[in-house]
Amino acid sequence: MANTTLTADVIAKECLAILDNELGVINTFHKAHESEFSSKVNGYKIGDTLSIRRPADFTVRSGATLSTQDVVEGKVALTIDQQKGVDWEFTSTDLTLKMSDLSERVIRPAMTNLINEIAKDCMEQFYQGVYDWVGTPGQTINSFTDFAKGPERLDFKSVPQGMRNAALSPADHWGVVGSQTSLLNDRLVGSAYKNGSLGNIGGLDTYMSQVMPTHTVGAYGGTPLVNGASQNVTYDTAKNSWTQSLVTDGWTNDTTGILKAGDVFTIDGVYMVNTKTKAATSILQQFVVTADADSGSTTGPATLTISPPIITSGPHQTVDAAPADDAGINVVGTASTGYVQNLFYHKNAFACAMVPMEMPQAAYNGSRQTYKSMSVRVIPIYDGTNDVSKWRLDVLYGRKLIDPRLATRVSGTA
Repeated sequence: MANTTLTADVIAKECLAILDNELGVINTFHKAHESEFSSKVNGYKIGDTLSIRRPADFTVRSGATLSTQDVVEGKVALTIDQQKGVDWEFTSTDLTLKMSDLSERVIRPAMTNLINEIAKDCMEQFYQGVYDWVGTPGQTINSFTDFAKGPERLDFKSVPQGMRNAALSPADHWGVVGSQTSLLNDRLVGSAYKNGSLGNIGGLDTYMSQVMPTHTVGAYGGTPLVNGASQNVTYDTAKNSWTQSLVTDGWTNDTTGILKAGDVFTIDGVYMVNTKTKAATSILQQFVVTADADSGSTTGPATLTISPPIITSGPHQTVDAAPADDAGINVVGTASTGYVQNLFYHKNAFACAMVPMEMPQAAYNGSRQTYKSMSVRVIPIYDGTNDVSKWRLDVLYGRKLIDPRLATRVSGTA
């Protein structure tokens, strides 16, 4: 391409093309809600928050007698509240270049950093609400048996087949790659050995992400117990937050950060149920703490905010029984220790919506480009004293864990 004076339109289109090509794991998140932020009701935009319905569920009748059920739908809010960007300075000489020169030298590295930052932000927000965690924290996934724990748990939870994905840290990715090279499958082994690409394994499209989060477990201690029986709730009270409070004691007294948001634990005698039949399984139900918790004095009491809610009957039942008073609480992982968080999930578990930003009236010669539900805005700012053009690139998006029932964390096995 011949030299040309680069404009905001040209730069924005190039940024958008690179964004589309390098989204990687972000492409596995649900994006169907983006268009709704641009729609208008009675001539007005909906604002920065969209309510998404949580699916209704039902129990199955036996026999001919009619038994109607209320249709109760929860909702979760997806808010567009994340603005991120990259800013450059170009001289006038720089701006009279081949697009390919500027793209490789400046735009591609900047967009790669931006994409990784968005992916990191999403993953850190998502994992903290995922309460299932299979494998042994701290162990690398380095065999198909390890990997299979993820789809196996998704099957136990009746997560729909298709649109399943796995996001692995570099160590776990290469651990799985190494395990695949011994298989008698030239196509798979060749791809794994030469390109480090895993493709679809066990029905999951598998990705490596360099920004998978690390979770540090709280500084818990003592002998934590449930404080009080019958701490269960109804779906109607928890349908929007998908959380509840759990009163506990037995922690080490006066300790800050006994549990951190994202910590997972089980309760003795409380088992998960099959989401379709509601029959009890042999697997202890796991719960996640959704807010940091401290312990008090004397017996170390602490009220935890947990997910899923403890629902013991009905179409949205989560466990086979409410915990007994003084039932033991078992935290997953060692206190004050960090563990990488690999995520296996259905596409509808997570949402990431990127929306077009308004172009300020005072912005001269700016450009906003949108393609495939992605949007970037580029605005030039000229410094006439130094003959330097400053450029700001912005994206605006929201991210939300929509349905934690469709995801699990996965570690290797000892």
